[in-house]
Amino acid sequence: MPTLLLLGSNSDIGKACAYRFAAEGFDLLLATRTIDEEQQHLAADLRIRFNIQVNTLPFDAENQADHSAFYEQLPQKPDVVLTAIGYLGDPEKARTNQAEATQIINANYAGLVPILDIVAADMTQRKTGTIIGISSVAGERGRASNYHYGAAKAGFTAYLSGLRQHLRPQGVKVITIIPGFVRTKMIGDLPTPGFLTATPQIVANTIYKAYKQQKSVVYTLSTWRLIMLIIRHIPEFIFQRLSL
Repeated sequence: MPTLLLLGSNSDIGKACAYRFAAEGFDLLLATRTIDEEQQHLAADLRIRFNIQVNTLPFDAENQADHSAFYEQLPQKPDVVLTAIGYLGDPEKARTNQAEATQIINANYAGLVPILDIVAADMTQRKTGTIIGISSVAGERGRASNYHYGAAKAGFTAYLSGLRQHLRPQGVKVITIIPGFVRTKMIGDLPTPGFLTATPQIVANTIYKAYKQQKSVVYTLSTWRLIMLIIRHIPEFIFQRLSL
């Protein structure tokens, strides 16, 4: 059976992806900062429901010094690595609180690059594998409302693009998933337009489909591709005056 390493398995999208890939016969390596009762229940349910192997593993994206040891100690090397780690944070607080700003940057970019570099090196040696990174439409253009988060996601999108170009000759695929609004605990009670808001299950289905079709960049709702195309082409002197 193929194996999926899921970084951020405690997130709503991560859980949905665990069920989606398990349904397709993947063994799972569920990695998250804390292996709590909820994670243990998730692993047990997946084992029973799909008759697959499921391991739970502690992984802290911000503790970059431990990334190499984490990957080397995996019970088996993964065929697919998916990172569903993310942190929206408090945009207002981040403007004046360096710790908050740093956490946003680490969770969405700086903490992900080291582990994916390690994965990329391993898959290059094996000449096979797929890396899937979840970025965001927030990374398409910086906005006053969440520019620390947007900057981190922009960096992650650019990283995945460069990694994709680098790994293509090695037979390793890199897929960028760009969701818009997703109804998860991360956005809480934030009001979002229904027609622009996906569920974690929709995102998981999109991710698996992108994997099977070996896509490069995929928006979870196609409407977002058009919206962001328009936003990217708004002249800067107009964009500065918009409330976004």
